[in-house]
Amino acid sequence: IHMGVDIGCPAGEPVFAFHAGTIHKLGDNDRPYDYGPTIITRHTWLGQVVFALHGHLSRTSLTRWAEGDAFPSGALLASVGERFENGGWNPHLHFQLSLVEPQTHDLPGAVSAADRDWARTAFPDPRLVLGALY
Repeated sequence: IHMGVDIGCPAGEPVFAFHAGTIHKLGDNDRPYDYGPTIITRHTWLGQVVFALHGHLSRTSLTRWAEGDAFPSGALLASVGERFENGGWNPHLHFQLSLVEPQTHDLPGAVSAADRDWARTAFPDPRLVLGALY
């Protein structure tokens, strides 16, 4: 069960912060069909700490930030990566929310049906911050 939302777009498309926050973790999940370059941000949103994973980014996206860097709402965080750098996928952004603090620059983007109930409490629906997509 896919816990984030994939937003199809061309490589190089800018990725903006949905809310003010800080860079929590960043790195390259460089195994085939993984996230590739990934940035996880930390936000206090509606009185609660929430983390947002931005996956399938360009490698240059990782050079503009360091863990702990602060940014305002709407800040340019990254750009979507090409297939050769984003884990081997057609260009798109994987966006996922988490109420569980990531210990590294990774989160389970898909879970088994047996983990569905837990995952729904740990990973809120991304449309809560993105709004209706269609």
